[in-house]
Amino acid sequence: MNLEPDTTAVVVVDMQNGFCHPEGALYAPGSEAVIEPIAELLERAQAAGVAIVYTRDVHPPEQFEDTHYYDEFERWGEHVVEGTWGAEIVDELPAEEADLIVEKHTYNAFYETELEGWLSARGITDLVFCGTLANVCVLHTGGSAGLRDFRPVLVEDCIGHIEEDHREYALEHADWLFGEVVESDDLEFASTRRRDDPASSG
Repeated sequence: MNLEPDTTAVVVVDMQNGFCHPEGALYAPGSEAVIEPIAELLERAQAAGVAIVYTRDVHPPEQFEDTHYYDEFERWGEHVVEGTWGAEIVDELPAEEADLIVEKHTYNAFYETELEGWLSARGITDLVFCGTLANVCVLHTGGSAGLRDFRPVLVEDCIGHIEEDHREYALEHADWLFGEVVESDDLEFASTRRRDDPASSG
């Protein structure tokens, strides 16, 4: 699969210490395992001029005190609390080179964030998803992207999970309902536009 660099963004979902480091509150080996392949994907994407977006799942300590039903701390325990080490992106990924870092407070990175407007303002239509967790924030954010008429592409070997069947479910669900699933080796970022194509000029 080839994607046009100027209309594509790679979205790195929640690759944070709390999920990916052995000392994290919701650590999963399947999340740590995708750090290296994600780093390799980002290197290729950045070399081609593709926009890079990171999401950070961040919860103020009091976020769920007055909620009626939606309480992630009740379901998962306290995790990625605002201002803590667990909420930071893992050191192995170059977040300082990101074009945008989105702080989100739910599973969906489009919900009450600047993400959709930022992408639309730059003419980005295709979103390459990697990160964690497959059946939680990756699935919810990817599905939300599809409903907003972006093209979601989920990179199978760059998506973390707690259980392997969780990842398989998420990818099958995405492929059936709203997106496409590829391996990183099958993904290329190269412009196919002619130089005289108006869309290729600034």
